[in-house]
Order: sequence, then C-alpha cells, then structure tokens
Amino acid sequence: MIRIYKNQGGSTELVDHVDPAWIKPGSGVSVWVDLDQPTPDEAKVLSSVFHFHQLAIEDALSELHHPKIESYGDYLYLILHGIDFRASEHRFMTKDVDFFLGAQFLVTVHPGVSRSIGKVGGACNRDPRVLGEGPGMLLYRIVDTMVDNYRPEVDKLSEKLDKLEKEVFEHPNTQLARRILNFKKDISSLRQTVLPQRDAVGRLARREFPLVSEQLAYGFRDIHDHLVRLSDEAMFFQDRITSILDAHLSAVSNQLNQVMKVLTIIATLFMPLTVLTGMYGMNVPLPLLPGGEHAQFWWVCGIMFALSAGMLAFFRRKGWI
Repeated sequence: MIRIYKNQGGSTELVDHVDPAWIKPGSGVSVWVDLDQPTPDEAKVLSSVFHFHQLAIEDALSELHHPKIESYGDYLYLILHGIDFRASEHRFMTKDVDFFLGAQFLVTVHPGVSRSIGKVGGACNRDPRVLGEGPGMLLYRIVDTMVDNYRPEVDKLSEKLDKLEKEVFEHPNTQLARRILNFKKDISSLRQTVLPQRDAVGRLARREFPLVSEQLAYGFRDIHDHLVRLSDEAMFFQDRITSILDAHLSAVSNQLNQVMKVLTIIATLFMPLTVLTGMYGMNVPLPLLPGGEHAQFWWVCGIMFALSAGMLAFFRRKGWI
C-alpha cells in the first residue's frame, strides 16, 4: 500500500502520484510518501521518481537490518526499529522502519502496519501543520512516537523480571530455566536494537548533517536521552537476569543435594542389613553355629576387608576423600 501526502500553501491532501517538481529544493511543497509492504510496482517510486541509491533501496525492501544512518548527499537514509505489537506474549520483537529524508520530502518504508506511522498519518489528516512544518519535523514526530512506544513494553519486561525473581526464590523448579533463557533472549534483542538506534539518533542530535536544523536537533536530543535510559535499563536487566539464572541453578542444585542426602541416608541404613543378610546367606560355616570349620568364613572376611582397604586407598590417591 502506498499513501502520498502533499502539503502546499498551508493545506495537506492525499494525492495519487508524486510530481518530480515537488521534491526539488525550494519548491515550497512538502511530500510524505509512506510505503506499507509495497508491491514491486509501488516500490518503483523509490528509483523512478526519487532516484535513491540502489543499495539503499535494496536495504529498505529487505526483511531486517540493524539501525543505522547514512548520508547520500542531498538526502539521508535512516533505519530505526519500532515495537512489533503483533509479537506473541512471551517474546520481545521489533521491526524496522526505513526513512529517506530530503529537503522537501520524507519517504517511509515498513513491512506491515506501523502504529507510530499510523498515528502520525492520522494527525496529518486532521492538522495540516504536521506536514507543513517540514519533512524533518515529520521525521522527528514519527521517531518520537516510536521511542515512546518502547516504555510500556520495557515496563512489562521489568514486571516479568520481578515475577521470575520471586518464583526463583519462593518456588524454584526445573521449568523456570526455559523461561529465564527466553527472557535473556528478549533482553539481548532489546540491547541489539536500542544501542545502535541510540547512536544513530545521537548523530542527528549532534547536527552532523545539514538537513537537520538547530531547532530539530533539540528534539532529537530529547529522543536520544530516552534511548540512553532504555539502553541503561537493558544493561541493568542483563545483569539482573544473569544473577537470577545463577540463583536458580544454585536453588536447583541445593534441591538435588537434599534429595541425594535423603537417598544416601536410606542407603546407609540398609547397608548393615545387607551385610548381615549376605553373610548369613552364604553356604559356608559361620561362627556361633554348631558344627564345621570356620576357616572359609574368615577367608571371606579377609577378602572383604582387603577389597575395602584397596578401594579406600584408591579413593584417597585420587583425592576423592
């Protein structure tokens, strides 16, 4: 699906094509082209009208890339990630949104519905100033909305971490290991997304590119601060879940030790009974019984003591006792 917003003379409207004259510097027109899971025919606008670099187009149409920002002279190519609200309940997932920013245009490409772009698109329909303030400010609005959507998801991760920690200490069991490892994957995904995204937005906040005005840089600086806090939280979660995993393994090990202790006590209790039943079950004359020689009995005892002494010596040599 392709949606084209055009702002000129203080009014915004949806149009069905892009006039190349609109995207020339100084045209007085602001254009936003949004490509939602574009078909091959819809994607041709990237090359036929805007003449973007082929490598940037390939990245924009591919499945997934890490956040980054690149300058292609008169336009910027930016990849950021938004929360994937269609993800299953137990997974933290994101999907990339690609931006092409020029002096008179903004092009967004994303695989499927984006809540942030949908929200800003609705604002464009209601208020012409959203696009009238320029493509740079429109980019800021979208990115700000994307980053704001991280907060409730990170709060959910924090609550989930608290529950895991409570279960580890109150009801440790072997099933918790899989949940802890799944949570570690979520945190790794969060870190891999937020850290490069923080660096990309940081370049916009530092005004490394002429397309970013000083006023716009202030807005990106605020977004950068939010991403810094998110990255710090992600690192804190990583340390905390590692400690929880260590505590879980210790608790499971302690449970196993308790079980082994009980089994050892039971085995020790039955050892003398086994010796007695074994000795009195042999077909040799025994002491305290009438008749016969007792030499065979003492030979058996001697062999048993010799075997025991040999095993003890072997264990001591190995350092096991």
